[in-house]
Amino acid sequence: MQRLIPDPGPTTVAEQLDGYRPWSEPPEGRPFVAMNFAATVDGRAAMEGVSGPIGSSTDTAMLAALRTRFDAVMIGAGTMRAERYGQMAVKEETRALREGLGLSPRPLMVIVSGRLDLPWDAPLFTAGGGEVLVLTANAEGEPPPTETPVRVVRHEGGVDLEVALAALRQEGIRALLCEGGPRLHAQLQAAGLVDDLFLTIAPKLAGGGGPRIVEGELPAPLDLDLAWLLESDGELFARYGRR
Repeated sequence: MQRLIPDPGPTTVAEQLDGYRPWSEPPEGRPFVAMNFAATVDGRAAMEGVSGPIGSSTDTAMLAALRTRFDAVMIGAGTMRAERYGQMAVKEETRALREGLGLSPRPLMVIVSGRLDLPWDAPLFTAGGGEVLVLTANAEGEPPPTETPVRVVRHEGGVDLEVALAALRQEGIRALLCEGGPRLHAQLQAAGLVDDLFLTIAPKLAGGGGPRIVEGELPAPLDLDLAWLLESDGELFARYGRR
């Protein structure tokens, strides 16, 4: 892997993230929020309905390393249905690394699901490790019994992300990594709640009508600052900050 911007030279995923501490200075009243996406050269954020085929093993390593540096990981219900997540921080060394950084052994998993329509048989719910928080507008539905502890917080009329993030901050969540999907990304950006965007650009063309990394209206185009740009086997890894 090569660092192109700033200070060009060889680097690794671990070296690049070594000084990245998003939990150290959270904004007032909410956690520091970063988004992570992979996209093709023609801007598609999914291939055959999922994001996995887009990135390489290096992209997977970057995602795994990013997860070790946040108190919580957030996804939307569509992403959960498509990707069927498993539990986080499975390896003992990953949990030890997190604890060494002053984080909990496992990140809190946060799912935004307006209808509470989730694949309850997915490994995230059946593995029994960690904790899942579901934010929903469903006033009455209840999750089935699961091995992994699930807590439901209800919002009247629709999930209010500003209110949800403020509540997470009060619970001690200082930094949150959101992994999509594109509609949730648009909602967070429109509300001015995103601080960093990690974007992997894979050297692939997908064609078709798949989603982009933002699906939804923004109040205006957003200006971003490029914090770093890395390259590995033609794959680009960018970190942008909101200007």
